[in-house]
Amino acid sequence: MLTHLAIRNFAVASQSDLEFGAGLTVISGETGAGKSLLVDALGFLSGQRADSGIVRHGAERAELHAEFALDDAAPALRWLREHELDDGETCQLRRTLRADGGSRAWINGRPATITQLGELAGHLVEIHGQHEHQALLARGSQLALLDAQAGNGPLLADVRATAQAWRALHDERDALVGIGDVAERRDWLRHQLDELEGESLAADAVADLFASHRRHANAAGLIQTCDTALERMRGDDDLGLPQALQTLRHDLARMRAHEPRLGDVDAMLDAAAIQLDEATLLLGQVRDDLDIDPEQLETLEQRLGRLHELARKHRVTPEELIDVQTRLAGELDQLDGAGERLKQLDGEIEAAMGRWRTAADRLGAARRKAAKALSGATTALIHELGMGGGVFEVVIEPVEATRPDPQGAERVEFMVSANAGQPPRPLRKVASGGELSRISLAIEVAALGHDAVPTMVFDEVDSGIGGAVADIVGRKLRALGESRQVLCVTHLPQVASKGHTHYRVHKSSAEGATESRVSLLDTGERTEELARMLGGVDVSKEARAAARKLLQGMV
Repeated sequence: MLTHLAIRNFAVASQSDLEFGAGLTVISGETGAGKSLLVDALGFLSGQRADSGIVRHGAERAELHAEFALDDAAPALRWLREHELDDGETCQLRRTLRADGGSRAWINGRPATITQLGELAGHLVEIHGQHEHQALLARGSQLALLDAQAGNGPLLADVRATAQAWRALHDERDALVGIGDVAERRDWLRHQLDELEGESLAADAVADLFASHRRHANAAGLIQTCDTALERMRGDDDLGLPQALQTLRHDLARMRAHEPRLGDVDAMLDAAAIQLDEATLLLGQVRDDLDIDPEQLETLEQRLGRLHELARKHRVTPEELIDVQTRLAGELDQLDGAGERLKQLDGEIEAAMGRWRTAADRLGAARRKAAKALSGATTALIHELGMGGGVFEVVIEPVEATRPDPQGAERVEFMVSANAGQPPRPLRKVASGGELSRISLAIEVAALGHDAVPTMVFDEVDSGIGGAVADIVGRKLRALGESRQVLCVTHLPQVASKGHTHYRVHKSSAEGATESRVSLLDTGERTEELARMLGGVDVSKEARAAARKLLQGMV
């Protein structure tokens, strides 16, 4: 439900902050005052294409901000969570339109694309009136409304699940068929695996091979380094480390009586002497293991060469060859049963198609029953709304199903004849905006309580009507407001009097600039506004009395 709408430098409005509640909110005003300003603002917040001309003259940008409560908008909350844009139980939409034509959008304070804005707004608000804003003109929305009105959720879920199951089996079959000649592929895989299995590809084996090659390739240098080090570490002359260390300890011992901490130094040097002995022993072992062996080096280089050749062939590093081996072995195992699996898949795909047809038939039967009920109820309502002789039909068209469709085996088209004697035409081709709005109202009332969108906006729904029909339109809007939040722009007092809340749009001029302002009316102000709508500029006592009577009729 829309709770707050802020407008800055939008068209002729410099600043407006509006609060909204449940029920029916009506918006009135003199001709040209900008009654549709709020509808246009919601349209832009719903992702409508921006035009720099909408920015108030002299301003750098227009800014629109709306806040929605999500306690009655589960699909919107689910969308926000899926896109990681959720922020508790409320949602804020913001959009700026620059005078140079640029536009930016935010959802809950985070940058968003216009497409995302439109997707989310589609779960929050539905605007009826102008063709480009009319959600019910889309055949997908018509089908969704019919399913919602009929409570077809479980049946539709079953159709989608069976269609997805068929798709998964079909994709598996395509993947196997796409391999081509299974025998040829198997032979190729076996050859590749034989090459790889001829080498030790485990991570530690590859690491040991590289280390062994480096050791043999540098054997001469290693031997010389070890011999020199051993000579220093074992030497008995003054250049030997053991002798040097012993001399150092002796010199320090002579002065230890004068500085007790030299004893700690001596203990450390004693430990160092032990470590030196162990290091000498290990270095000797290393030296003993070293040998210049050209044949062994050649063998290692041949093994490395094979690894690098295989790595280039498979476009990986030598360390990644083990992963290639595992993948090829898995594919070979799969191919070993491919022929049998293909035979099984043919049967499973046929069975899955049968399950989908059964589910689709159940859904189709439910849709046909709901279509008949919705057609009759909506036709009766459009008669009440001043289109006597008009007909509304929900036409269900079968779809040739070569493969399971998640939406079922039929499509829906809302057909309308606004006048007696005229053949029904698709709702999306109805020319009159006023008729379109009233038909939309009739559909929504007929499907009352089943539309998932919590906020509905009707722009000039009362265009071209008056008298008793206007009163009926107002009552239908108020009835719709019992289960949904409804905003209605109107010029008829009979409709305006039915609102739970009433806003008035009026123009004012200051310093040569015209500005539209929006005011929330109290009871006395509502009486004056209804009287103006009834009697024109000069409000008479009779007009005020009639206005009070209209309001009293809704108490």
